[in-house]
Amino acid sequence: MNVIKTPIDGVVIIEPNVFADSRGYFFESFSQREFFEKVRNINFVQDNESMSTYGVMRGLHFQVPPFTQSKLVRCVKGAVLDVAVDIRKGSPTYGQHVAVELTEDNHRQFFVPRGFAHGFAVLSETAVFQYKCDNFYAPQADGGISIKDDSLGIDWKIPVDEALLSEKDTKHSLLKDFDSPFSYEMNFYPEFNE
Repeated sequence: MNVIKTPIDGVVIIEPNVFADSRGYFFESFSQREFFEKVRNINFVQDNESMSTYGVMRGLHFQVPPFTQSKLVRCVKGAVLDVAVDIRKGSPTYGQHVAVELTEDNHRQFFVPRGFAHGFAVLSETAVFQYKCDNFYAPQADGGISIKDDSLGIDWKIPVDEALLSEKDTKHSLLKDFDSPFSYEMNFYPEFNE
C-alpha cells in the first residue's frame, strides 16, 4: 500500500495496490502488519457500515476521552468527500482540516487519528461507507462540531444549505463555541507506549 502524507501530521491517505485484469480486480483492503509498519500501531476492534443517499452529510463526529476513536474509512460504493478536523487544543493545526474524495473507483482509504472530528458528504446517488474503529462505540461519549461551520473553510462539494442531516447533527456547536476535551499533549495511544 502507498501512504500519502497530508498537511496535518498523523492524518494519511492510503492507496492499495490494485491488481486488475479482464476478470475484475483484487486488492488487500487491510493488512495489520503493513498498517503497523507504515502508519501506526493500532488494534481495530469494531467495523461499521453506513448507506446514504446524495446530499447526506454525517458529522463532524468524535467520542470524548476515554472513549475516543481512530478511524480507518473507505467508500465501497459511490463517492464521498471525507473530512478530518484537528480539535486538539494547543495543536499547531488546530481547527484545520484535511479533505479527500473516497470513491469505489479510487479505492482510497483515509486514516483519522484520535483527537480529530470526522465527517463526510455523499457526492453520488448512493454511497456505502465503511469504518474500522480502534475503540468501541460509546453513545454517552458522543460529541460533534457543526458540519455547517463556515469558519472551518470546508468545501463540501454539495450545497450545504440543502444537506440532509440527522437531528443530532443539527445541534452541534461551532468551533469557536467548543471547549475541546482533547489537547495536543495528550497520549492518545498509551497501550502502545509501555
